[in-house]
Amino acid sequence: MATPEAFAASPERVQDFYNWRRRQLLDAAIAPNPAHLALARLEQHWQGSFLLVTQNIDNLHERAGSGAGLRHMHGELLKVRCLACAGGREWHGDLMVETACPACGATGSLRPDIVWFGEMPLFMDEIMAAIADADLFVSIGTSGTVYPAAGFVAEAALHGAHTLELNLEPSAGRSAFAEARFGPASQLVPAFVSGLLGL
Repeated sequence: MATPEAFAASPERVQDFYNWRRRQLLDAAIAPNPAHLALARLEQHWQGSFLLVTQNIDNLHERAGSGAGLRHMHGELLKVRCLACAGGREWHGDLMVETACPACGATGSLRPDIVWFGEMPLFMDEIMAAIADADLFVSIGTSGTVYPAAGFVAEAALHGAHTLELNLEPSAGRSAFAEARFGPASQLVPAFVSGLLGL
């Protein structure tokens, strides 16, 4: 369900899968957790430069209050993109193969604005520039196996950043970090942010 080849072979099936995921995300029971809220607080109160890069495609960071410093490197579930005109837009309803693009009118051209396997993640130039300039690099809640994100810690360390892993358990890349703390993100991240902000 997460490759351009799957979409080309069975667009109805892929659209159905993402429609189901979109409806799940829009369920009132789905809400930001304390880690999302803490990261939004960090962005709002941090005096230096700040970039929050997420591999998640949900909108929980936005709903927690994250703003201009947020980048979805793997796209966003609540957005669609047109293969005919390259236009993108917010999309909260179901998407069918026959749905016409609101911008150009083409049918069969709208797809979820998700980075599928085999596609280049978004914002890579900006992300790599921020990593090269960072004093502190923090990785939160990741397996450390999906590239290029799994390689960010090595790049940050190469440029002299202090590297910290906050994770439920050691990731595959644990040895690349200078420091690590383990436990639930809903506990670790608020404590880390409070310490960083001196609150």
